[in-house]
Amino acid sequence: MSTSRIGRYEIIDELGEGGMAVVYLARDPYMDRKVAVKVLSYQLAADALFLEHFHHEAEIIAALEHPCIVPVYDFGLQGDQPYIVMRYMAGGSLQDRLEDESEELGLHQMARIVDRVAGALDAAHAHDVVHRDVKPSNVLFDVSGEAFLSDFGLAKSSRRPIESEDTLFVGTPAYMSPEQVCDNPLDGRSDVYALGAMVYRVLADQPPYLEDTLTATARAHIIEPVPDILHVRPDLRSPWREIIAKAMAKAPRDRYGTAGELAREIHEAVSGRWYLRKLVFD
Repeated sequence: MSTSRIGRYEIIDELGEGGMAVVYLARDPYMDRKVAVKVLSYQLAADALFLEHFHHEAEIIAALEHPCIVPVYDFGLQGDQPYIVMRYMAGGSLQDRLEDESEELGLHQMARIVDRVAGALDAAHAHDVVHRDVKPSNVLFDVSGEAFLSDFGLAKSSRRPIESEDTLFVGTPAYMSPEQVCDNPLDGRSDVYALGAMVYRVLADQPPYLEDTLTATARAHIIEPVPDILHVRPDLRSPWREIIAKAMAKAPRDRYGTAGELAREIHEAVSGRWYLRKLVFD
């Protein structure tokens, strides 16, 4: 592949590389704007399963069209390699912010981020799409600092099923729900679990389970109790223990029914209304 151009898009720099694809910063000469171009790796382009997942991602995002989901602008082929053109998120990722020691993410900022990610997830779930890879590196920010959910490469849609699945496409062990680890049927509550694990990561400055291997980490989601956030952050108040415990409940039926419900609980905890509701209704 040419390193100077993909389709009509002029390559500026490489933004990152994952297991399936490389993402480039590019310029669209027709629109005179920067874009992100995600290209399936050359080796995987010959694999029908990987190729199907890549097409699947573009179809899902285009069908969702939600203001909190990174939009797709174009889809094409460079030789035998497919590529997706998306909005360039100049603000980096939530993972970048968490790793930046000079930047502290406050509770109000976190609540705003969760609110937008939850809106994106609830919209996806309404279309029978489960993201399956909610994590800080898949939350991106635009130049104004607004959060967007990205990377539907592992998403599963009952309306656009993939004929053959493979255990390679399971997700990220640090944020996987117990049912996802066990390869059981999933619904939107699996993403609620992952969002709860992400909230724990933001609050605790570490993932919920710290194990030596990816396999052990994945297994901990099944067999270990939900970690008590107050053990790591004793300065936080009791709502956060209950919120994390419910979001990351082992059984889907015990979790928040939607991501939006989790986001509302977080807003109430941050604003202090959580205590008022408890006094009135409990």
